[in-house]
Amino acid sequence: LDHTQLPTPTTPTTQPTRPPRGEQEIRIARVFTDVLGLESVGADDDFFVLGGHSLLATQVVARIRALGAECSIRDVFEAKTVAGLSARLTERATIQRPQLTDVVRPTRLPLSFAQQRLWFLDQMEGPGDTYNLPFATRLRGPLDVTALESALADVVARHESLRTRFDVQGGEPSQRVLHPADVQVPFTVVDVPEEWLAETVETAAGELFHLAEDLPLRVTLLKVADDDHVLMVLMHHIATDEWSMGPLLTDLDTAYAARTAGRAPDFTPLPVQYADFALWQRQLLGNPDDPTSLTTRQTTHWRTTLADLPDEIPLPTDRPRPPVPSHRGDTVEVPLAADLVAGLDRLAQDSGATMFMVVHAAVAALLHRLGAGDDIPLGSPVAGRGDEALDDLVGFFVNTVVLRTDLSGIPTFAELLDRVLETDLSALDHIDLPFDSVVEAVNPERSLTRHPLFQTMVAYEGGGPDLTRLFNTAAEEHRIHSGAAKFDLDILFRRLPKGIGTDEMTCGVRFATDLFDRGTVEALADRLLRLLAQAVAEPDRPIADLELLSADEHAQLAQWNTTERPVPNETIIDILARQVTATPDETAVVAGETHLTFTQLATASDQLAHLLITEGIGPD
Repeated sequence: LDHTQLPTPTTPTTQPTRPPRGEQEIRIARVFTDVLGLESVGADDDFFVLGGHSLLATQVVARIRALGAECSIRDVFEAKTVAGLSARLTERATIQRPQLTDVVRPTRLPLSFAQQRLWFLDQMEGPGDTYNLPFATRLRGPLDVTALESALADVVARHESLRTRFDVQGGEPSQRVLHPADVQVPFTVVDVPEEWLAETVETAAGELFHLAEDLPLRVTLLKVADDDHVLMVLMHHIATDEWSMGPLLTDLDTAYAARTAGRAPDFTPLPVQYADFALWQRQLLGNPDDPTSLTTRQTTHWRTTLADLPDEIPLPTDRPRPPVPSHRGDTVEVPLAADLVAGLDRLAQDSGATMFMVVHAAVAALLHRLGAGDDIPLGSPVAGRGDEALDDLVGFFVNTVVLRTDLSGIPTFAELLDRVLETDLSALDHIDLPFDSVVEAVNPERSLTRHPLFQTMVAYEGGGPDLTRLFNTAAEEHRIHSGAAKFDLDILFRRLPKGIGTDEMTCGVRFATDLFDRGTVEALADRLLRLLAQAVAEPDRPIADLELLSADEHAQLAQWNTTERPVPNETIIDILARQVTATPDETAVVAGETHLTFTQLATASDQLAHLLITEGIGPD
């Protein structure tokens, strides 16, 4: 080995650049360190190089707004550093959003706009598992079941959303928050042998909720052995979202530790509850008749951005869309190779984008190549926690945005990523308007057969709390693959939290079984990862030139296209006569309810030939 030819190694440094100066830089730096979980941040350190992404950037925006300055997601992406963001905010007059606090509540507690949508769907369709949010974790180690049940009651007492039922008052839906003393949390312990475990979990995930009668939470502890359990937490979406699972399990773990020590948990009080948010949301959005209100401004944005959006993009489905969707779904999950994950990180950093933007571009490019056209609308969830008071609260805050992706021309992947970056930043600056209001503003052609505005969802989950240790046991998520499908395709890239000892990322595709076979979706997932690998290796290569098919698929195509084969020197009549002799009673033709055997077909052919000749048409 010729050591002189090796490059000089570089050692990454976490040392910050110059320290923040002035009150505003110091306050912004404190926000960066809190959100990123670091001890210090320099004034010129890049937020995204330090580990930031779009979800954490949203938290930065919320905390800076709480300090009295109007800050947008675009500000964070474009400024990137404490110094840059401070300079940008200094140039702008401060705008105070309404403060989110606990307030005196009216007699009727309204639902949030997101809750209202799910309530109306429940009223129209009846109870179903479409909006179930299940989570299961395997716990290996001794478990104090009594302490766990007490801890569950502590958490339900802490979060009002978990002890809320939904009534109708004066013709309008309302929240009815139960007192903790009046709540009996559904908690069941079941002995389950290992061979029945997977089926039991999948079945439990599909249990139904009656919103006016049931708590939106039920917990089942599946006991495989004395030191081996699966904790199954099932919640209705009307009371929670995916982001809430972190605070819920963190609080449950804290309460369990206290109960096993023989005391009640000493929780830090929550600044607000979900009902406070529902009231504040109406104040934030303002009157839609007011031209200066947030509702009016964001409605105008979405009406313009989504004008003439295609009602439906063609996808390579295995079956036509049914008149009424069953919402039955299944999931295909594939791992990403470590070198591909590292390449995606480099591509995101080099382009100034986030990992979500990279996978958004990849999904849009794939659908484009599969025949969906140049105008690709995708849905994506956003956390919807626009105030730091909501960070640790369990509730339904997530909103859905429509990301319209332009693939016109012959863009390279790098060019598409630039377009996606601009699209996503614009969307993130207008995420307060509820999705239902966006649908109403755009007013697409309505259909019960498909989701409005988009039919494919794309999302990225990165980081999050480390849940590998819960209740003093070794914990591992038990993946749930069945359940409802809200969309034709729901593509989720998941990355394990940092600190678990791996940089694992997976791509999961939940699909509507009304439309797709599992094999079709497995091929789609493979093509998506193949496209990503080429985009990482050659981002300046046109998307139209990226190879989607595998070597096996190319071999299959070559076989199908091979026409060199012996052709028998006989007519179709000769072939039919031979088949009549070989299998006279086998079915030859099916037309509706009519079935003809080979003998009947031959007889019919003779009759037709006779008719043609007698009519003078001729034997040819």
